[in-house]
Amino acid sequence: EKNLSELEKKAEQNLLKLREEKERQREKLSELKHEILLKEREQKLSEALDKQMEVLSPLVPACDQFKEQYKSFAVSLDATRHELPTKDIHIGGDRQAYLDELQKQLTITQGLLTEVMPSFSGEGAKACSMLKELKEVAQKLDKELERSFTQVQNLSFEVSKEVSLHNQLLCEEKHGLDVVKQWYFS
Repeated sequence: EKNLSELEKKAEQNLLKLREEKERQREKLSELKHEILLKEREQKLSEALDKQMEVLSPLVPACDQFKEQYKSFAVSLDATRHELPTKDIHIGGDRQAYLDELQKQLTITQGLLTEVMPSFSGEGAKACSMLKELKEVAQKLDKELERSFTQVQNLSFEVSKEVSLHNQLLCEEKHGLDVVKQWYFS
């Protein structure tokens, strides 16, 4: 019986040791699984990053060109801001959402314009400067025409006045001064 009780105690101690060892092994296994999952995630992220770099690397020069074009667009927009009719614009809903959508649409439009008209940008700038010159010339001509029109009106007034006085003088000579006074003052 002593041996049996000692054997039972040893068996219980061995079982406790085995459980502890099993728990340690289980913890170690879960740590290893966690490390494997982390490495897999890192590998997937690295592959995704490599793919993105492969796809986006040709776009870096286009992005730099877009930045320059956007700066010139912003300068020209700022220069013509006073000419834009902003008092009648109503933005319904969330203003920031509207601006974000507008920015997205402008980016798409800019990309499309760059694709469609890459060689015409220089010609557009030349045409813009020519339009400005044409506008200045038109304004000068308008001022000159206005001055000439005023001079013609003054001249017409003077001619009408002279013709009127001449006709009055002819009537006075033909009908006499007394008859003409009755026409005007009676």
